[in-house]
Amino acid sequence: MGRPENTPPKGNKDWEGLREIDRAIAENRVTSYTWKKTWADPWGRLKLILVIAGLLAFVAFVLVDDLVF
Repeated sequence: MGRPENTPPKGNKDWEGLREIDRAIAENRVTSYTWKKTWADPWGRLKLILVIAGLLAFVAFVLVDDLVF
């Protein structure tokens, strides 16, 4: 006998919200999907820009600190 958590739910209910994620996993393009979804979200875009700006500021700081001293 199968375990209850492994049996599919009764009825033909499709998880429409997860369909694109399932397709992305099947096509091995999860990273592309994640970047596109993050860029489409205004808060996600802001966080992405801030992280990139922070990394660039850190690299600039390290370069200036090493070149000056």
